[in-house]
Amino acid sequence: MSKMTETPHIPQHCFEYRMTSSRNLDYRILLATPTEEPPLKGYAVIYALDGDASFQTLAEAVKLQTRKPKGYDPILVIGIGYPSKEPFDMERRCRDFTMQVDGADLPERPDGKPWPPNGGADQFLDFLEFELMPVIAKEWPIDPARQAIVGHSLGGLLTLHALFTRPRLFTHYASGSPSVWWGNNEVLKELEQFKACWQSEDQRHLLLTIGAEELEDMLKGAEEVAQSLSPLLDKGLHLEWLKFTGEDHVSVLPATLSRTPRFIWSE
Repeated sequence: MSKMTETPHIPQHCFEYRMTSSRNLDYRILLATPTEEPPLKGYAVIYALDGDASFQTLAEAVKLQTRKPKGYDPILVIGIGYPSKEPFDMERRCRDFTMQVDGADLPERPDGKPWPPNGGADQFLDFLEFELMPVIAKEWPIDPARQAIVGHSLGGLLTLHALFTRPRLFTHYASGSPSVWWGNNEVLKELEQFKACWQSEDQRHLLLTIGAEELEDMLKGAEEVAQSLSPLLDKGLHLEWLKFTGEDHVSVLPATLSRTPRFIWSE
């Protein structure tokens, strides 16, 4: 059974909880709660991976972009971080955001060290689907038609994996600079299965972003995803494909996060 305990809040209307999953893994759950009353259909929700890197930027973007009278309706922001408080905890994110693949299909790491334990993407999605999301739905009125996940790099890979294997878990998937290369492009194989099973009545939204100054293999991977999904674009899949000029793998992250509040309100 998951356990969630509150710790002292950070900025106003932002809160931090410690949550232990059923697999005895600890998470820091960061919440930015709207000050406005929920719409009739409930709050839109954005779940942000690598919460220690993304949460504050995303929460501020939501705060600014939901200001009335012209802003979007309120959005609840959920950051998923780790006890280390590292912006990118490589040990944990490698475990949570990657699919099981043959170790021979993984490239050598730049520092020459072995890869951390990996392949737990489906267990992590189980944690989201069966543990974290029910807690959020119990505490706040949410709009089931506006549920988003956003991730960057390996988090972007996890976002694509979630779309291709659990397309009904969220309505909006924001994948920034996805690590398509993982496991010899394993996610592209999942994409083909996703296309084969796609039903026209399924309405899903994908925001796919990349920095124009990223490494060639990163650019190629994102472009292959966009091109491979093109047959579904007139069949209920809504793709927003953005290449940000002048941005690299790190500097593109704020641009992706800034775009996400608008994305969750896309039709």
